[in-house]
Amino acid sequence: MARVAGIKDVARQAGVSVGTVSNVINRPEAVLPETRVRVLAAIEDLGYVRSESARQLRAGRSRIMALLVLDMGNPFFVDVARGAERTARQAGLGVMVCNSGQSPAEEAEYLGLFAEQRVCGVLVTPADATGRNLEAFRRHRIPFVLVDRVASSTGTCAVSVDDVRGGTLAVGHLVSAGHRAVAYVSGPGDLHQIRDRREGALSALAEAGLGPEALVEIPSERLDVAAGRDAGARLLGLVPRPTAVFCANDLLALGVLQSLYAAGVRVPQDIAIVGYDDIEFAAAAAVPLTSVRQPAVMMGRLAAELLLEEADEEDGTHEHRSVVLQPELVVRASSAAAH
Repeated sequence: MARVAGIKDVARQAGVSVGTVSNVINRPEAVLPETRVRVLAAIEDLGYVRSESARQLRAGRSRIMALLVLDMGNPFFVDVARGAERTARQAGLGVMVCNSGQSPAEEAEYLGLFAEQRVCGVLVTPADATGRNLEAFRRHRIPFVLVDRVASSTGTCAVSVDDVRGGTLAVGHLVSAGHRAVAYVSGPGDLHQIRDRREGALSALAEAGLGPEALVEIPSERLDVAAGRDAGARLLGLVPRPTAVFCANDLLALGVLQSLYAAGVRVPQDIAIVGYDDIEFAAAAAVPLTSVRQPAVMMGRLAAELLLEEADEEDGTHEHRSVVLQPELVVRASSAAAH
């Protein structure tokens, strides 16, 4: 028996996103005429028929897509939410944004709430490193997509960034500027992003002929500005003191910058700084911050599109995909050649 064409097939044949196909069906006035003609031709050619259950994404479920992130105080996740919301809106959905606060217990509570509310799907940046919360959530048969996290199995869609590459870009830049001792202000050790960025940093040092002792880790339990200020104070107490610092995110980097500025330490003349995420505030800092840019809006958009695809294919034919995006180094005034 031939497989019934789904919305993903239409999108593929027409060369557009799933959200655009949904717009042609639900809000045709929002789509350019030439694009609308192409999509309608693909619908007719494939014989695609939208059932009411497909329109609702999953029968008996709400028109709400849930987004559960680690920290909505981090502008990176605000951008992720913006990308997801755009795609959801094109499909006629609303987005409920929730914050786990990096707490596995709060994550479990929110997942339970999503099941009770019968959301159509969940985009989640896991706080539980063991994966037990999401494995328990599977029994509700509500689709979910991992965001900013690599899937540990082929049974889950995921959108992430190559954080090993990002760490390599950051520390490679510092090494090429002449720095031979780099501090790494990290975050919670159970977050894979923290470990991957450290791995990339060590790789860059090795490529320059430097050993792992050239990377001095300053751990942090949080990923916010206050934690960065504390890390900056500890950095100032190191003897010998590294001439450069790589921070696991921009909020930490901004906190370190504040601490150094208060102590009269010049950036980048005395200590160079590189952050990660390239949030809006990075370019607006007192000393514009060099940072590794993550395509956060694109990450949210792609994750939402994967969720729409999975929800539309209720016959078990959905093929899970893991999308890995590439980071980009944005060089600003906070990093310069060592003296």
